[in-house]
Amino acid sequence: MSGAAVSLVAAASEYYRGAGLFAWQFARGKLAGDPVFAAILAQGLLAGRARILDLGCGQGLLAAWLMAAQHCHAGAGWPAGWPAPPALSSYRGVEINAREAARARHAFALDALARAQIVQGDIADVDYGTADAVVILDVLHYIDPDAQERVLERVRAALGATGVLLLRVGDADAGLAFGISAAVDRAVVLLRRGRWRRLSTRPLAQWRAVLERLGFESLVLPMSQGTLFANMLLVARAR
Repeated sequence: MSGAAVSLVAAASEYYRGAGLFAWQFARGKLAGDPVFAAILAQGLLAGRARILDLGCGQGLLAAWLMAAQHCHAGAGWPAGWPAPPALSSYRGVEINAREAARARHAFALDALARAQIVQGDIADVDYGTADAVVILDVLHYIDPDAQERVLERVRAALGATGVLLLRVGDADAGLAFGISAAVDRAVVLLRRGRWRRLSTRPLAQWRAVLERLGFESLVLPMSQGTLFANMLLVARAR
């Protein structure tokens, strides 16, 4: 990771200083170690998208990342070769876990210019409104297959004709790497909720078929570089 990218991680993590040591350390580790954050900016995956809906947002890391990117780009030290970050006008994150939603709210509460709204609720129930982009990272496998498709159908309606969906999923056909991903996800659920939970996973081809049926065309970007996982990022646009 370049020095400018390291500075960006530090700037985004700084939002969480007042939200507690765990929130701050988690932000630093996740933003530096998960390749999806760098890819979103380096590849311009949200270019031109001002209104972002983040379903299953956790403690709001994507909001912190995009807002820090705007500050860093306006100053010095932007990573060489990266396009300008999206000019974020609004971010709406939805998170079912009350503690994570509270950490997200606390993180942005002291920034008068923060354009982040955090909703504590179930992504299957809340109003999506309209958005230029919807981001769903490592979330849909926690809900049943019918609910997955209802969420994606509502996402398609919220995006209109020109929006983009960034959907990261595990590829159930990926063998050992997928097994490791699923084991980690189950352990996370066990730690957070105190119970074992069955995951609703699909092969990558099936995820793409669902998106096709709902009116999206998609391209696939491998998104587990530097990890042992089998994550794929589907960049889906309206047909």
